[in-house]
This record gives sequence, structure tokens and C-alpha cells, in this order.
Amino acid sequence: MNKVFPRLETERLILGKIKEADISVIVKYAGNKKIAENTLNIPHPYTKEDAKFWVRNSNKGFENGTQFTFGIRIKPTNEFIGGIGLKIEPKFDRAEMGYWIAEKFWNNGFATEAVKAVLAYGFNGLKLNKILATHLVENSASGKVMIKNRMIKEGELKEHTKKNGVYQSLIQFRLTRTEFNQY
Repeated sequence: MNKVFPRLETERLILGKIKEADISVIVKYAGNKKIAENTLNIPHPYTKEDAKFWVRNSNKGFENGTQFTFGIRIKPTNEFIGGIGLKIEPKFDRAEMGYWIAEKFWNNGFATEAVKAVLAYGFNGLKLNKILATHLVENSASGKVMIKNRMIKEGELKEHTKKNGVYQSLIQFRLTRTEFNQY
């Protein structure tokens, strides 16, 4: 496996390895309560230790081939604005995608652009057969990002997970290699 972390570029974004140097901005943006409310795995409050754990865990996942976590940065300033990743299930040639964008960058199409690039990388670069993603029922904006990227709703996972002691329902979307290649 290639041990050089991939760098993906879109018209407005650079997706690359998250680094220790990103920790302070990660804490600033991920520490926003609205980010925690709209994601499953970002706690509130979000601390420097949480960011360090995310960076270490992401890099370890890349080293062992089970995870590709990209920092999302805006061209040409290279400003960090969020994260997107794939958790790989090698046995099934499948991955789960997750992402978040800092609130001040919402409604600019950045998530849609990043998802498009990561889907292409997953199918073309990693040769995956299926990529799925879920969003909290309340976070319909995330579902719109998936729909704009031709992902197909598979269903609702009722009270599928638990966050802050409350059972959460998720909407699951998918895209298979065959579906991806049809466009």
C-alpha cells in the first residue's frame, strides 16, 4: 500500500492529511455546539485532547489501511475548514464516509465538493465497491449533500445509535461502483 497520504484537489478545495498544526483551528471549529448537534461523533465541549485524538487516530488508520481522513482546506489560502473521511471495511470493499464543515463556511457548497472528490477517490483510487454515509434525521442539510452527489437513500435506521444518552435515528445513503460509473 502507498504510504504517501493522498492529496485531492477540486476547483476550490484541497483535501489532504490532517496535522498536529491543525489542532487549534480544529478545536475552534469543532467546538461549535452546532457542529456537535449535527454530527454523531463530535462531542461538546470539544477539547484540545479530542482534536489530538482525532489527528492521531486518523493517521494511525491511514497507516493500517482502514481509514482515510482528509482535512478540507480552501484554495488558495490553505485555510482548514473541516474534515471528511472514509472508514474502510477491506473484507467487503466498502467504506463509510463522514464529514463536517465549520459553521462559518456552511451554505457554500464546500461539503458537496469535498464529498464528490472523496467518492471519486474511493471508487477510482481505492477500488471500493460501495460507499455509504449516514446523517442524523435532524440534519437534512447533510442528506442534501449526499443527494447532490447522486447517493441513493437506503433507509432510516430507527434509534440506531445513542448520543448524550438519547437514542438517535439515522438516514443511510449509498453509492455503489456500478451506480457511480453510470454517470
